[in-house]
This record gives sequence, structure tokens and C-alpha cells, in this order.
Amino acid sequence: MLGDRIKELRAEKGLTQAQLAKQIGVSQKAIDYWERNVNEPKASYIVMLCDYFRISADYLLERKDI
Repeated sequence: MLGDRIKELRAEKGLTQAQLAKQIGVSQKAIDYWERNVNEPKASYIVMLCDYFRISADYLLERKDI
């Protein structure tokens, strides 16, 4: 799921939820909700996540592997 992928990418970089939130301009609570699959990020935040992690949206959305 999308939240699992976000959590995995964040952990690989050694970031806390708060650190990632600051990097992309959202609250720590938003990251928490995304990672727990309570909410999904808007398209604009998906783009920010992809830019930050230097990945494709397909990878983030688990449409294909790298």
C-alpha cells in the first residue's frame, strides 16, 4: 500500500516523520496518517514525495518496481 511505501522510503533515509514533513511542507500528523493508510496524499504531495526521494510516481504508487 502507499503508506507502507512512504514509511519504507522514509526509514531508508533515516528520517523521522517530523523531518520528512518539514522537507515537503506538511504536518507530522499528515505523514502519520499516510503511513497508517488513514488518508492518502493529494497529487501535489505525491509529486513532492517523488521529487524528494527521486523516484517515479509509479514506484511510489506501487505500479512497478524501480
